[in-house]
Amino acid sequence: MHLFASNRPSLLLNGKEDMKRFATFLITLVFLTPRCHAADSTEPLQADVVIYGGTSAAITAAVQLAQMDRSVIIACPEKHLGGMSASGLGFTDVGDKSVIGGLSREFYHRVYLHYQDEFAWKWQPREEYGNEGQGTTAIDDRMQTMWTFEPHVAEQIFETFISENSIAVLRGEWLDRENGVVVAGGKIQSIAMLSGKVFEAEVFMDATYEGDLMAAAGVTYTTGREANSVYGETWNGVQCGKFHHSHNFQQLNISPYVIPGDPTSGVLPRISTEPSGENGSGDKRIQAYNYRLCTTNAEGNIVPFEKPENYDPAQYELLRRVFRGGRYSMFGGGKIPNNKRDVNNVGPFSSDNIGMNYDYPEASYEERKAILDEHINYHKGLLYFWGHDESVPERFRKSIRKWGHAKDEFVDNDHWPYQIYVREARRMVGDFVMTENEILGRNKVDKPIGMGSYTMDSHNVQRYITPEGFVQNEGDLGVDADQPYQIHLGTILPKEEECKNLLVLTAVSSSHIAFGSIRMEPVFMILGQSAATIAGMAIEKDIDIHELEYSELKTKLRADGQILDISDR
Repeated sequence: MHLFASNRPSLLLNGKEDMKRFATFLITLVFLTPRCHAADSTEPLQADVVIYGGTSAAITAAVQLAQMDRSVIIACPEKHLGGMSASGLGFTDVGDKSVIGGLSREFYHRVYLHYQDEFAWKWQPREEYGNEGQGTTAIDDRMQTMWTFEPHVAEQIFETFISENSIAVLRGEWLDRENGVVVAGGKIQSIAMLSGKVFEAEVFMDATYEGDLMAAAGVTYTTGREANSVYGETWNGVQCGKFHHSHNFQQLNISPYVIPGDPTSGVLPRISTEPSGENGSGDKRIQAYNYRLCTTNAEGNIVPFEKPENYDPAQYELLRRVFRGGRYSMFGGGKIPNNKRDVNNVGPFSSDNIGMNYDYPEASYEERKAILDEHINYHKGLLYFWGHDESVPERFRKSIRKWGHAKDEFVDNDHWPYQIYVREARRMVGDFVMTENEILGRNKVDKPIGMGSYTMDSHNVQRYITPEGFVQNEGDLGVDADQPYQIHLGTILPKEEECKNLLVLTAVSSSHIAFGSIRMEPVFMILGQSAATIAGMAIEKDIDIHELEYSELKTKLRADGQILDISDR
């Protein structure tokens, strides 16, 4: 009997061994939390390592630490673990699968095992799905893997990782970003949550997409795009006129003005009136966010796209003009099992809410909530527009109305993804900064802790008015490396003089364009495991994380299945 059938709950108790694991998990949780009997309690919870954030990187880090016999607590705002892997990003961006090792590979192996169970295929015959998209793929003879999956399946697997390893998870815990991080002697002494809970540890980890703990600890970071001159790059900074995908207006020559051709009539919604900036120059703009919806056309599992209360069709006038120009890119996405799609941005005006996230990285929780609401309202309105506005050709309206949200996904959130796709927020300026020069093989990486391979991918950063008076998008890039690249140890380490006991798993030290490749979920899981190995070994040796000999670390990483060089595959 497989643990991961899709019609079963997240934490499954199948026999004595599962009961024993669950009992151990409960005992661990009770042991760690007896002092947290009041919401305003400041008595600290203690562990060898405390991880802030509930992303996929947090899970692999916690599992690795548990397997090294180190105590670990995850404290996170999220109710649902797994970050984007469990929040709609089921069509995995992987690149060269052969360089994905360790617990990251184990995750995709468990995806494969889940879909071997006939009970996993409720809405589609397995043989019909076959090898769709990035489906079942053998990395080697030892471990079959699958790279497409439903969100709830990913969450089940992460929850099983947690229960198998008796890891304590405290959910709904929001870091006190203003006053909650105590630093002394170059080390984080404790972190406090808004609930009043306080955590102490030898080593802390920031596993948030936003880099909130890193920032609150006073570690140097950046947001936006560096100028090409900063790191000697080509693809960073403003990139007007560089069109690597179809997510731009190309030769349509669409007027941005309410009355076409008349600047005095005002500018249409969702077009910036700011100068685009000179090519290669840096700015503080952030690549666009969206929600990765899980949709279906499987009869019996469809929740129709509904008209939002504050629907304003005027917000989509630019899309009407795109249709009049003969472009009909709307409803795209990768196929995932059970007649579902992981729906992503497609075309020049789609689910990417360009320009509306610039303040998100450093915004307060309340300000972020407003930004999220804006994105949700925009996206829901777009779905309704596609299916009902008369500017959309009838054949497309009919087709889209056959689709809806998957009823069996995100069931406690009105079938909307739990998390917005934070493609980029803060990025640490750490012990080593990864740039396009390392990814493209121009510079050697002498201390690798894992490998990446995906395209340096940036979604659009701005929608502006060209000097000729037309609307255009900018920032959407896809630059391939000739072969997989190594990720430097210093990418997850702050500068030693800034913090000696913090590892940053997701808001890693890299330039904007390099982060466009590193930011993939399989890589985050790799970095989570490697960071945990560093922490576990440093604690065992009673040294700071920066003092660990790389030669010893390399041996341990390889022993645990991490791939550090192409020859390791």
